[in-house]
Amino acid sequence: MTRTPADTETTNDREGAVLQGPGTRAESKAQADHRTRITVLVALGANLVIAAAKTIGGLVAGSPALLSEAAHSVADSLNEVFLLAALRRSRRPADSRHPFGYGKERFFWSLLAAVGIFVMGGCFSFYQAVHALTAGSAESYDGYVVGIAVLGVALLSEGASLLRALHQVRGQGGVDGLRDPALRTVVAEDGTAVLGVTLAIAGMALHMVTGQVIWEASASFAIGALLVYVAYWLGRDAREQLIGVAADPEPSRRIRSLLEAQPEIDSVEALLTMRLGLDSTLVAARVDIVPGLDSEEVEEVAVRIKGSIAHVVPEADQIFLDVTDRTGPGERAGESPAATGERGGA
Repeated sequence: MTRTPADTETTNDREGAVLQGPGTRAESKAQADHRTRITVLVALGANLVIAAAKTIGGLVAGSPALLSEAAHSVADSLNEVFLLAALRRSRRPADSRHPFGYGKERFFWSLLAAVGIFVMGGCFSFYQAVHALTAGSAESYDGYVVGIAVLGVALLSEGASLLRALHQVRGQGGVDGLRDPALRTVVAEDGTAVLGVTLAIAGMALHMVTGQVIWEASASFAIGALLVYVAYWLGRDAREQLIGVAADPEPSRRIRSLLEAQPEIDSVEALLTMRLGLDSTLVAARVDIVPGLDSEEVEEVAVRIKGSIAHVVPEADQIFLDVTDRTGPGERAGESPAATGERGGA
């Protein structure tokens, strides 16, 4: 097996940078982050006002459904702070301690947001439902009209915030826009908030009409179940990204097709990818080259191929090639740690 300097070279070279158009990509990232930051700030402002109004209304009315929604809004407000931290910290440049950058900060803070939704929103809603069923206090509807009015205003505010988030999603390519965990979390929170407020209004109204607290307790249970599900959904995605998930099938297919089309490559023995952040992907490939190339030619080929990969898949900003050659028909000279999964691979 012949190793070349290309074994450990990445695409942080100038050839790849020219093909990717770094200025244009950096400006595009900055603009997308700016739009997401505005969306998060809009959601934060709406949730802070709504949380205060719901808390006051819930205490005045003694409504478990309204207090559940207040806890929901408090959790959402805290989560927006997490998301703002994610936007700021994930754009820090790579350094010696984190050579692949800080892109996964976005997924970490999104995981904290999911935990916040579960604990502060879901669990408190369940508590309020149980408390309403077991308290056995006298029925009183004082303040319920005010409480429902507060929820009506909250519905309009949450709906406006949701429309803002959905508008940004459409502007960033529809479903592809939801790849950003910060934007995805805002959409999930606002969508859940609109549905949760609707459930709370229905529960309070039915409680007033029928005199049965079971309706309001059921609304609190439903809100809690909804929040727990959303927390699980967001947490599961963040967990996968933090552990390390492969790039989408289409970019991987394009990379493999590009490698297989190179005349100097005899075969692609292994192709591994991992998302390092929202727009950063690691690519590690082990390829067999055709016989007869000297080390200088192999290095030139490797630089050209890596630049081509970065051009075809712009998010592939960390590319490693493990170049080997065959010693005979159907026979390999040796195995590479990158192919076998052992430590020390390129």
